[in-house]
Amino acid sequence: MIYTCFAPLQCFHVPHHPTVRLVHPNVTSPTPSSLITTRRGALSTTLISTTLFTLTPPSKSATIPEFSELPNSGGVKALDLRLGDGQVPADGDQVSVHYYGRLAAKQGWRFDSTYDHKDENGEPIPFVFVIGSGKLVQVISGIETAVKSMKVGGVRRVVIPPSQGYQSTSQEPIPPNIFDRQRLFTTIFNPTRLANGEGSTLGTLVFDIELVSLRHQ
Repeated sequence: MIYTCFAPLQCFHVPHHPTVRLVHPNVTSPTPSSLITTRRGALSTTLISTTLFTLTPPSKSATIPEFSELPNSGGVKALDLRLGDGQVPADGDQVSVHYYGRLAAKQGWRFDSTYDHKDENGEPIPFVFVIGSGKLVQVISGIETAVKSMKVGGVRRVVIPPSQGYQSTSQEPIPPNIFDRQRLFTTIFNPTRLANGEGSTLGTLVFDIELVSLRHQ
């Protein structure tokens, strides 16, 4: 079956499809040039929508998937949009992921995406880090926690509370665009709003993450 997701906490069942598939509507053939488009479509079709849609209610027999809190995560909630069939990373493994990052406090504003990071050939560059690297690379806890229990090829949406998100402006992933970076951090670390008790919501993040590959170190 296909699950069409319109909001961070709701997914609606679309009947008559026997498998879970995430396919970009513009991809017509698996040529090398379309592989990146297919992967990008896998995430882009599952992004948070901030506009209103006319929804067809699910059938009575349909099971609506729900977010579940990851064990020992500090409140990170996850929803698997596509289950992978590869390996699960362990501490010390180098992982490559593609992601879309959104800030809940800005109505789902997308502050960063690996598909905006291009190499000299115009290909998107995945975000690479080492699981359990600690102080070597300061990846926000919520992303590392989410990736640790994924399988290669999987796509997962995670809602990361402020305590597991950005604790400083040096933590990865950092938006390369200076204006996006400033807007992100001035929102999360706004002293006036923090003083007003809004700290529990300002830094809430929503990431759609695809685990592309892993390499044992």
